[in-house]
Amino acid sequence: MGDPVRYFKALADENRIEIIKLLKTGNVCACDLLESLQVTQPTLSHHMKILVDSGLVVPKKDGKWVRYTLAPCACENLIHELEKIF
Repeated sequence: MGDPVRYFKALADENRIEIIKLLKTGNVCACDLLESLQVTQPTLSHHMKILVDSGLVVPKKDGKWVRYTLAPCACENLIHELEKIF
């Protein structure tokens, strides 16, 4: 099971919450995230590092870009942690 504090810290930013919402649709390219969020590439990289390090998001190299997807087990663990709190 993942670290719930790490999950919550990763979600403690509105841009990262928006990224999670965008990833609900499946595998998303960083280029599409950049366009949707209207942030700079370094800013997106910062947010993605936090989400990947938390275990909520999984990266996959695709040429010069990276595609991201939600980590199903981590998302289930996060939901379980929320249920324990509430």
